[in-house]
Amino acid sequence: MEIQQVRLGELDVAYLTTGPDDGELAILLHGYPDTAWSWRHLAPVLAARGYRVVAPFLRGYAPTGLAPDGSYQSGALVADAVALRRALGDSRPALLVGHDWGAVVAYGAALHAPDLWSRVVTMAVPPLGLVASVVRRRRFDLLARQLRASWYMLFQQLPGVSEAALPRLVPRLWASWSPGHDGAEDVARVAAALDSPARRTAALRYYRAWGQPWRRLPRYRREERAVLGTPRHPLLYLYGTDDGCVRPEISALATDVLPAQRVVAVAGAGHFLQLERPEQVATAITTFLDEPA
Repeated sequence: MEIQQVRLGELDVAYLTTGPDDGELAILLHGYPDTAWSWRHLAPVLAARGYRVVAPFLRGYAPTGLAPDGSYQSGALVADAVALRRALGDSRPALLVGHDWGAVVAYGAALHAPDLWSRVVTMAVPPLGLVASVVRRRRFDLLARQLRASWYMLFQQLPGVSEAALPRLVPRLWASWSPGHDGAEDVARVAAALDSPARRTAALRYYRAWGQPWRRLPRYRREERAVLGTPRHPLLYLYGTDDGCVRPEISALATDVLPAQRVVAVAGAGHFLQLERPEQVATAITTFLDEPA
């Protein structure tokens, strides 16, 4: 994959790309704490099927620039994904793939600008409306276990302290979220992408915008609401059975909002399943792409 850049308004976005220039677009969105390089196994598979793969570094992650408006809320990320798709210039609906934060963005982008996308694939974070399903089932024990696993989200609300701890926290999260997986290569890439205090703060503000609503800008209000819904496009959701970040029991309940055959548990994988079990993930996605819409 090669690195290219595009300017979206005042934001310079860097992305990895591979595949034929005239191929249908496939946009791949990474999560936290991660980079676009986590798509290095899936991208060639999609390119071999004729897709022009574009995997951007999300705002704040080098070599993409810092947010010109200072916003790192979900709605801003959705706006970036939609603007990127339009800037790339292909009129055909594109495949949209997202992992972790990228999954949140994918839900929002698909709902906010549905005509831009053909199919959606998400990993490791189920549709956010699933929380209502967990409450309806009175699975408060499951919510409690998820809250314990999400301790880092509260910690990252603390300014200064969490920035200073990030170089130690990132390897810890990779180890606990994907048990047994050697994530050293990707941890190093995260360190390079968040190589300044301003960039570390940017990554943490993704979470702070959720916990601190005064950080949200009105200009992204519609995009912000969209992340809470479930797209009407053909949608495939994959999760690892050993995920230490999002409880697999919660991911399994995605069948409440999606057809059962569109929810795939990847055995023996943790949170970063596209790196831990690349062949299984690629097979599930290509099978989905071969199915009638």
